[in-house]
Amino acid sequence: MARRTGSADLPLHGGRVPAWLATRMSSLGAVITQAIVHHYGRDEFLQRLSHPFWFQSFGAVMGMDWHSSGITTSVIGALKRGLGPLSDELGIHVCGGRGQHSRKTPDELHLLGERIGFDGAKLTRASRLVAKVDSAAVQDGFDLYLHGFFVTDDGKWTVVQQGMNGDKKQARRYHWHSENLKSFVDEPHSAIDGPAQGEIVNLTDKRAEISRARQLDLLDDLGPDRIVSELAALTGETPAQALLPHLIMPAHHDVRSSDVFTRRLHGTLAAAAERGPVDFPDLLLTPGVGARTVRSLAMVAEVVYGAPYRFRDPARFSLAHGGKDRHPYPVPIKVYDETIRVMKSAVRNAKLARDEEMQALKRLDDQARRLERTARGPSFESFVATERTASPLLDGRSVFGWEKDLTQAKAAGSSRSKI
Repeated sequence: MARRTGSADLPLHGGRVPAWLATRMSSLGAVITQAIVHHYGRDEFLQRLSHPFWFQSFGAVMGMDWHSSGITTSVIGALKRGLGPLSDELGIHVCGGRGQHSRKTPDELHLLGERIGFDGAKLTRASRLVAKVDSAAVQDGFDLYLHGFFVTDDGKWTVVQQGMNGDKKQARRYHWHSENLKSFVDEPHSAIDGPAQGEIVNLTDKRAEISRARQLDLLDDLGPDRIVSELAALTGETPAQALLPHLIMPAHHDVRSSDVFTRRLHGTLAAAAERGPVDFPDLLLTPGVGARTVRSLAMVAEVVYGAPYRFRDPARFSLAHGGKDRHPYPVPIKVYDETIRVMKSAVRNAKLARDEEMQALKRLDDQARRLERTARGPSFESFVATERTASPLLDGRSVFGWEKDLTQAKAAGSSRSKI
């Protein structure tokens, strides 16, 4: 997986994750992590966290707003809660978080170092340097407010941190990965997520190596006062720096067909229909849930097994469990809980060397990739409309309440208007 994976626009959204979703996000996030670690190892999990497209898709499949800055906070928070009890088993630890929690990162790393045996002081220095580079060396108009530090027992780490520009109502997320990191000030980022804001002062760019050295020379030779006067005499413009590949997360809150690779959606639906009866016969006996749950499992399987190029459309993964704000539709609680149950069963049996369920999930992902070249299916709009219609029966829920209650209230209001 490439270390520099691109960037994305992240609209700032307010609000909080409701408790009923936060609890489920912790459970699903933890079991997906366990599946990845079981199949690929914990180094692969760190690499995936450092990939901005996968990170966004990971949050979307857990029912968060598919495109907003809130995914960063909620995913880090969910993993910190969900992986905490599993940290000794997996050897993965989550430190930091948003606001005051980010400032506790050094203390958390120090305590972990004493307990686990890695160099806590070295990792604390890494944490502080990462924050300093993104707040000072990269001057892009975004003020850091979130810092998540993921570290393994052997001292490898990934950092995900985010800054905001309140005036523009936008956020930028930065990804770091310790693998092959040779310098904190020479192109250290795994990726930078955020909107293009015009010209950026980025002293971590490899091409700025000479500039960094000359700045120190100038300070020694001229002193600060002379530098100010020399700078005032300069004219002309600094050439704009090349930007990383850029994933644009649109401002619109609703999920639109243009946000989704429909071909891949059809492949997922076809794979669920073909593999479900073979690999999940017992699940399909569950009234009203079975076939729908297999479709969600197919998207979760892609998050576990999918290649990096398959996460170019994070919106598609919101079709697994909807979104808390009813975009693309309310979170189907019955389906979500069934997904968690099946995933927990698969991981539990895999630990006992019974890999049948994990292999069934992998076949779902393999089949989706094969079928997406030829599969046909409903239009995006038709698919979403069907999900919205079924939502009351699947215990659909959003920040606005239970869908069945909202539907009944709407029907009652319509009846009164006719009287």
